[in-house]
Amino acid sequence: MKYRLTLLLVALMMLPGMQASADEIRELKWDDLIPEELDFDDPFEKLTEDQLYNLATVARYRERLANKETLSDSSKADFKNVQAELKAQEIDIDGLLARREEITEKRRARGQTANAELNGKTIRIPGYLLPLEFEDKKVTEFLLVPWVGACIHTPPPPPNQIVHVKLANGFEIGDDMFTAVWVNGLMKTESNNPELSFVDGTQNIDVSYVMQADEVELYEE
Repeated sequence: MKYRLTLLLVALMMLPGMQASADEIRELKWDDLIPEELDFDDPFEKLTEDQLYNLATVARYRERLANKETLSDSSKADFKNVQAELKAQEIDIDGLLARREEITEKRRARGQTANAELNGKTIRIPGYLLPLEFEDKKVTEFLLVPWVGACIHTPPPPPNQIVHVKLANGFEIGDDMFTAVWVNGLMKTESNNPELSFVDGTQNIDVSYVMQADEVELYEE
């Protein structure tokens, strides 16, 4: 009797409906593509653009002093003003400058490392479509990026914030080069660098994910 019951349970699990949990589509945000263990508190992200600019000014001034360059009176005055402004805002100038290399390395690791937990998973993610290959008027291969204009009007996102998508049936985008879409399909953690064409040339883009899309549809919340 136990044997028969076991066979029955196995048979039920083989039914399509019972396999849903194994093939369940996981909806992702772009932060999910970054391994959780590599997330860290980045003190530079808390600074405004003006504060970052002023901090860079201080760093350049100190480097020039270290190289024993002759500095003009106006440069010295600028340095004093900028440094005084940062101190008035309670910015830890020395502490931040001392951590530049550490933070740069952590940012590099955070931006280049794929989330191994997503390898072989069926996922759904929104983003902007950047065409790579066409068949007739349909896109069959594209980069999925988190913001409009990425790789064209702005520098490329980190590799683990780009997905190289392949779609057998193609997707018609019309005249809009950057189309907001939802993409469903099988995700793989696979590094490559597809070639992106521009009006004035080409550029290879480093990516950390490849996805075989089952479905691409226009973005709707």
